Amino acid sequence: MHVSRWEPFGYMWKEMNRLQREMNRLFGSNFASDGWPNLAGSFPALNIWQDEGTVYAEAELPGMELDDLEIFVTGGNQLTIKGERKQPKMEYGTWHRQERGFGSFARVVNLPVDVNPDRVEARLVNGVLTIRMPKSEAAKPRKIVVKAE
Repeated sequence: MHVSRWEPFGYMWKEMNRLQREMNRLFGSNFASDGWPNLAGSFPALNIWQDEGTVYAEAELPGMELDDLEIFVTGGNQLTIKGERKQPKMEYGTWHRQERGFGSFARVVNLPVDVNPDRVEARLVNGVLTIRMPKSEAAKPRKIVVKAE
């Protein structure tokens, strides 16, 4: 008689791992091959909104300094945020969990309208990057005066 260990969830976990591999293959993975999160893809996450005269972008970049970032507006409506989060140095001890990614990143997004690249302002306060981009004159709404005859 052959005795085997009963693992009620073994098959389920095997199938879940297979499904995860397939999803990563189809949509790309947010994890590097070593299992640590990487900064490729959609990092940093952005909020973008506009009012009548300005487009705003906001990104969370904890632990980063403004000197570690490069911000460009090209083609009138393309925002690029580049930077590098350096790997933390640990002189003593052993990592038990390291979920915050590190390395170089670049995020390029198309803005809803053209902006004036000469008047773009960026501020980094408490790890939140806020970019203020005044719209180009051509992109601003114009009030049309209607004449009655």
